[in-house]
Amino acid sequence: MVVTMDVKLPEESELTVPEVNISGPTLIAASFHLGKYCEHANNEFMLCRLEENDARKCINEGKAVTACTMEFFRKVKKACFNEFNQYAHCVEKSSGDFSLTHCRKTQGVMDKCMLDKLNIERPAFGYFCEARVHDTKRPKPLEEPKAVYPDATPALPEDVEKKPARFGNRFYWMTE
Repeated sequence: MVVTMDVKLPEESELTVPEVNISGPTLIAASFHLGKYCEHANNEFMLCRLEENDARKCINEGKAVTACTMEFFRKVKKACFNEFNQYAHCVEKSSGDFSLTHCRKTQGVMDKCMLDKLNIERPAFGYFCEARVHDTKRPKPLEEPKAVYPDATPALPEDVEKKPARFGNRFYWMTE
């Protein structure tokens, strides 16, 4: 990637946040509840990325997602540590591809604990595929004006003679 002198890169101190130091199976085990818990922060970040088309402008939204994830795992550790660990270990050890199908019993125990102690209900199947409107306080970015090039090639005049193609139409089967 080429970076010119006028590109402003953020300082390392702006990018430094505490990392979520968790394994893949643990994230898979927590994914449904984590997605529901941090839905607003994640949607805000994704909307910023889509609208701004520049990740550097969305650093604060990304930090909010990381902070929400850390907060979620702290709450789970405090309230449902044993149930969650059982489920995460089951996901890790029961299959080679971290399939959830072998762990339905431990999932049920963890879901009940999450609902009872943290009031986080496991979202229904297909919840994250549903279309939703996200309400944001962030102002919409200004649209960049289209570039106008003064030396653009002018178009052909409308009254110019248009000769038929030399070797016929390439869509000959459509001309009847």
